[in-house]
Amino acid sequence: MRKRDHMQPESPMYRMRHSFAHVLAQAVLELRPGARLGYGPPTDNGFFYDFDLEPPLTPEDLPDLEKRMKKIIAANQPFTHADYEAGELIGRYKQEGMTYKAEMAEGFAAEGEKTLSVYKIGDFEDMCEGHHVESTGKLPADGFKLDSLAGAYWRGDQENPMMQRVYGLAFKNGKELKEFLALRELARERDHRKLGQQMQLFTISEEVGKGLPLWLPNGTVLREELEKLAKETEFRWGYKRVATPHITKEGLYHTSGHLPYYAADMFPPMESDDGRFYLKPMNCPHHHMIFKAVPRSYRDLPLRLAEYGQCYRYEQSGELSGLLRVRGMCMNDAHIYCTEDQATQEFIDVIRMHQYFYGLFGISDYWIRLSLPDLDSSDKYVGERSTWEKAEETVVSAMREVGVDYEAEKGEAAFYGPKIDFQITNVVGREETASTNQLDLIMAERFDLSYVGADNRSYRPHILHRAPLGTHERFIAFLVEHYGGVFPTWMAPEQVRVIPVAEPFLDYARKLAAELRDNMVRAEVDSSSETLGKKIRDGQTAKVPNLFVVGQQEQDNQAVAWRRHGKPAAGQPNQVVLPFAQAQEELLREIRERRDWRRED
Repeated sequence: MRKRDHMQPESPMYRMRHSFAHVLAQAVLELRPGARLGYGPPTDNGFFYDFDLEPPLTPEDLPDLEKRMKKIIAANQPFTHADYEAGELIGRYKQEGMTYKAEMAEGFAAEGEKTLSVYKIGDFEDMCEGHHVESTGKLPADGFKLDSLAGAYWRGDQENPMMQRVYGLAFKNGKELKEFLALRELARERDHRKLGQQMQLFTISEEVGKGLPLWLPNGTVLREELEKLAKETEFRWGYKRVATPHITKEGLYHTSGHLPYYAADMFPPMESDDGRFYLKPMNCPHHHMIFKAVPRSYRDLPLRLAEYGQCYRYEQSGELSGLLRVRGMCMNDAHIYCTEDQATQEFIDVIRMHQYFYGLFGISDYWIRLSLPDLDSSDKYVGERSTWEKAEETVVSAMREVGVDYEAEKGEAAFYGPKIDFQITNVVGREETASTNQLDLIMAERFDLSYVGADNRSYRPHILHRAPLGTHERFIAFLVEHYGGVFPTWMAPEQVRVIPVAEPFLDYARKLAAELRDNMVRAEVDSSSETLGKKIRDGQTAKVPNLFVVGQQEQDNQAVAWRRHGKPAAGQPNQVVLPFAQAQEELLREIRERRDWRRED
């Protein structure tokens, strides 16, 4: 597990990438002296700069710009700093036709800035707060590449003029740049939207609505296998399953505080003859009502209520992205109601459940973000300061007990309690929030939840909100890219493909597939007239983890030639011939134990 490496303005990487942006602007002005400059910040992987110029740059211009940038780097021009009186700089920008820079400078002056900072390399000067390398010669000439062109509204406002943005990549050296480019190509190959279409996992229909995935049969297998895993694991860990409706009367969300705090993320209400109803954006208020439906004793606690609950959130259409950002989602949700003395151990157990799931999927690159309130902005949070401090103490104590590293972010807590987010990074380097765990000391009071203690007095339960597998949508998107579509046998949509080498062995192939299906194995037969080589390639392309090839020898000996997907692991043959009964027994054990043969020693 790792902690996140932030790129701060003072860091060498920030300085380098910021400096590259200035070198790019200098090169563009050499090529197009009439270009008007916008601004150019560093990014996570490089830099960009916005320009207003006619005619626009084309991809064919990028190699020339790169050559000019390398000449500037070779010239080893120093970055020098100067301060100008704001009015003087504004007047000069207007005189030079740099209208965007003049607008920015006027904005700073209106905010009270009397002097403005600029940095100069060679004949090029740019308004900037700084953090650059000492000179252009410090920049790695082999570590950058101009990457792409795009349109961008000035200051991100569609009411403003459209500018042209030039993106660049920048790394410490050419080796890191090549590694990034290779990873990005891998990311394109493994993009869950691309593989989702190729593997027929899901589709999004305009007729149904943006952000509302339709799960095809293969994708539904993934959902059901994940849900089966969660249900079995939660049963062993003492959870009880519940089910709740998709809609709720308005008053429930006023009780919870989601109205008005969360209203912008909810779909508009539906009017009915008995009130206003909302599509539920989360399951917790419903679970609180289930807790409240029955008198509770301390002997009943901890009570762990679990549900794969369907929720709906109104995401802006421009933010929707495949399965990663959707408007309809099915959440691996649960709420744990416990005593104060039980809260720390329950939080510990939830963290360990996260770790169990991540270990099963081979996820090791993750870190934990602790979201705390900014109690000086008390209007964002409900409850007393002492309650929040107590909740923070419980969460931190649990993480220390488990021994996990974390980073605290003030001001990011939910309005009803602190939370931890598990941030996981996939094989191509993209980081996502996979799952969440929250401690809630507020909702029991708001919903009037109580239990009878050993002293016959009434107490408020502590509540933990947790979702180790997040939503089907986001977690499956991650797993598609994590595995490159080649899932472990236990969750693969097609677990076995039986391939007869020729038509005379088709009946034997069908007999084996039928026996596998009798044992609940998702098995298919390739009955096409293609050559054996083509059938094997088709199985590989379809990312079927196991191919059972059968011919005369296999039929005579009631055997199969078992081929795994892709290259064999170290010390393992690409194909082994086994009696079918033995192969089936090993396969069923692999499925039952949810093993991944690729990760076995």
